[in-house]
Amino acid sequence: MTDSSIGTAEQLRDPNYTPPLAQAIPLGIQHVMAMFASNVTPAIIVAGAAGFGFGAPGADIPTLNYMIQMSILFAGIATLIQTIGMGPVGARLPIVQGTSFAFLPVMIPAVAGLGVSGLPGLMTGVMIGGVFHFFLGFVVGKIRFALPPLVTGLIVLMIGLLLIKVGIEYAAGGAGSFNMSKPTWGSGQNWIMAFTVIVVTLVVKFFFKGFMSAAAVLIGLIAGYLVAHFGFGVVDYSKVGFAANFGVPMPFKFGFEINWAIVIGMCLMAFVSTVETVGDVSGITKGGADREATDEEIAGATFADGLGTAIAGAFGALPNTSFSQNVGLIAMTGIMSRHVVTIGAIFLVLCGLSPKIAAYVNTIPYPVLGGGVIVMFGMVAAAGINMLSEVIWNKRNMVIFAVALTLGLGMQQVPDAMKFLPDTAKMLMSTGLLPAAIIAIVLNLILPQDAAEG
Repeated sequence: MTDSSIGTAEQLRDPNYTPPLAQAIPLGIQHVMAMFASNVTPAIIVAGAAGFGFGAPGADIPTLNYMIQMSILFAGIATLIQTIGMGPVGARLPIVQGTSFAFLPVMIPAVAGLGVSGLPGLMTGVMIGGVFHFFLGFVVGKIRFALPPLVTGLIVLMIGLLLIKVGIEYAAGGAGSFNMSKPTWGSGQNWIMAFTVIVVTLVVKFFFKGFMSAAAVLIGLIAGYLVAHFGFGVVDYSKVGFAANFGVPMPFKFGFEINWAIVIGMCLMAFVSTVETVGDVSGITKGGADREATDEEIAGATFADGLGTAIAGAFGALPNTSFSQNVGLIAMTGIMSRHVVTIGAIFLVLCGLSPKIAAYVNTIPYPVLGGGVIVMFGMVAAAGINMLSEVIWNKRNMVIFAVALTLGLGMQQVPDAMKFLPDTAKMLMSTGLLPAAIIAIVLNLILPQDAAEG
């Protein structure tokens, strides 16, 4: 799309160009709306898995509100690091950062049933993993050979497949035995709310354009929320009044505790996030400026990923990474300005300073959220399949894919199958994602290419 009121075709391809504020501000808000729902969802899922989410016997709503608030705030801060940059850190491209779904298969088993007491180890793992991720920026160009589409596509597909169960549980009424034991779990009422989100999201995505299409998931969630509130009266505002209008982040709020299973898992997942970021940077430069990304841009984006994650973990937020849905938005609008995204990031920071906003987000009923994450997680899996479409499906590649996928899914579905292992190794294997990734990388490196035709 070329709009002379925003700038010339050459200006629109320039990351350093600033459109008139009358256009730049709504364009920046559009980027925020496209990622907002995805950004806050991981915190809600982690709290639910730990057992202190809304409705749980050990519910700790102030802690969950704080995690949601930090997710918003540090998505904004991490985005500013990317768009503005500091020395070699930051791609200085219109890259939107947000809380990553990719780490959920590691984080969910790491905190399962531990309540708030699981957060010190988790946040410490996020910090250390972020530092490790930062240093990957120095070698990202040298390790790309070990991560062809066969490996990266499998990893992204696995992320989506492993999370789909969570989406179905939430749509039915929430994860965890405390939710599943409720008589309303799996009820038609819950599925009406979930399907409202799914249907509205699809209608808005494919029958509207521009801002509406970009924010389809958010609009679907709003529609489901209205049905939950006015149709079924299940939205609970009782805790909102206790939330302050303004609140500052607290460093090391949850303390510091080394859990080697989490630390190793976060460091290994940093490779996955790095691959995702490389793809996003390449997609932005290709879609917005019709050129390949430079080595400096890819390294800078990786540095910013790691730094943003490390800082987020220090204040009680979850790992940050580049958001792929915003890459599509760049291609759709044709506006490459990093300053547009900077405006969106400032908006996120302002929202992230208000616990009240986080408290309202936390009133979203689980079935409504479930409808949204079914779409989100399904799109993650679909993105993996799209990456796999580049693979030549000879016998060698089919065997690598089959062995990695089968063992990865199997380990996640039957975690006690490896109970002879030490606790740390058992937790890492039970994620499913890490064994699948390791198997795929190793087999791809050691199996001879000439075996492909055998």
